[in-house]
Amino acid sequence: MIAYLEGLLREKLPTRVVVDVSGVGYEVWIPLSTFYELPDEGKPISLRIYTHVREDALTLFGFRTARERAAFELLLRTSGVGPKLAQGVLSRMEPDELVSAIGRGDAAALRSIPGVGKRTAERIVIDLRDRVEELLAPEAAGGAPSRRAPDGRDSIQAEAISALANLGYPSGQAERTVAEAAEALGEEPTLESLIRASLRRLIR
Repeated sequence: MIAYLEGLLREKLPTRVVVDVSGVGYEVWIPLSTFYELPDEGKPISLRIYTHVREDALTLFGFRTARERAAFELLLRTSGVGPKLAQGVLSRMEPDELVSAIGRGDAAALRSIPGVGKRTAERIVIDLRDRVEELLAPEAAGGAPSRRAPDGRDSIQAEAISALANLGYPSGQAERTVAEAAEALGEEPTLESLIRASLRRLIR
């Protein structure tokens, strides 16, 4: 199993990266919490990896911190939650927010995430309430300073729309929300700030 990758960041999208390790490009799926912390393309990067193996596919999910990966693996312990849905949860909630929501039994906060229905949200809270202390352990901590996204307003809006669509929001709703968020932010928002502002509007 692949547990860790270190190389050059060759391609960066809100939900996917390509990491060049000694000339081999690894496609890695990431949550937005990891995307916000990525360096610029061409820069060195290291990611903690969760390897998901099926009969017909091997998929890599990457995280900048051990805390993110621990949250991801914790979510997978819930019946009905697969890697893609866990990725979506962490794209909407930081690990600390997830711990807080589970700890206070706030299934409503989880239901605001595309793909998480009432039953799934309740299962996450019930199944994981006694396990969230695993995310509070020192070895599950860690972080990195946030980076700015490349310039180019139109391309940034397109990438933000694509990110929201990949997270399960309808394309029309994603387009309207991103346009409204971009207008509110003013000239040349970063991709990170635009996605954050759009997500805040979607959960009002």
